[in-house]
Amino acid sequence: MQNFSISPVEMVATLWRNRELIKGFAKREVLGRYRGSVLGLFWSFFNPLFMLAIYTFVFSVVFKARWSVGSDSKTEFALVLFAGLIVFNLFSECISRAPVLILGNQNYVKKVVFPLEILPVIALLSSLFHAAVSVVVWLFAYLLFFDLPHATVLYLPLVILPFLFLISGISWMLASIGVFLRDVAQVIGTIVTILMFLSPIFYPVSALPEKFRLWIYINPITVTIEQFRDILYWGRGPDFAVLGVYLIGSAAFSWLGFAWFQKTRRGFADVL
Repeated sequence: MQNFSISPVEMVATLWRNRELIKGFAKREVLGRYRGSVLGLFWSFFNPLFMLAIYTFVFSVVFKARWSVGSDSKTEFALVLFAGLIVFNLFSECISRAPVLILGNQNYVKKVVFPLEILPVIALLSSLFHAAVSVVVWLFAYLLFFDLPHATVLYLPLVILPFLFLISGISWMLASIGVFLRDVAQVIGTIVTILMFLSPIFYPVSALPEKFRLWIYINPITVTIEQFRDILYWGRGPDFAVLGVYLIGSAAFSWLGFAWFQKTRRGFADVL
């Protein structure tokens, strides 16, 4: 029986070794989503705009929600909300798909020699493409309603990198567990919905009573949402101390997810 390395070096090496395969599959997945539609890739622009309009109407018009005390700006609420949704949608899309990644590609498990560990990374890159499109839409909206975006937007790769490590680690774990426990996909759907309302997407952390703030910071999405908004809308630089700890922790968790996947993958063919 083949042994699969679980070392951190192998985690990086396999991605580099299969970089062309990852690139090709990710491109095919992005284009395949819109294949046959009249507007094609333009849907990646229209979808976030449509959801932004719906959320903004419901929360700022129906519920009269405002982001800043004393501010009546619906545009501010829309852009701050949109920034939070970009981060959350990247997370939820990857995590929701992870439990069925192996189940949906059984031919790669049974019939051919294929680096299964790249499947979660391919899904992550596909979701990252749509997140990047949403960021472009956000920047255009900011330019249209306000002024040139803040120079702090250049910190974006630094802010998003730890988040990508976290997502990859969770995806590797769920992709493996989903093979052995099919109910995971249903459970994850519920958890993602709960996380959406327990994340500072529709409200600032400062709106919560002090005793609840610790709990919301336990949510792994919160730090990225807060730092993402800081650099995009508020023009503040990231908190490098928090970002450093988050990067180390998420990188370690990414490796744990990879190690779990490598340890359990030998049983995939038997179960499938």
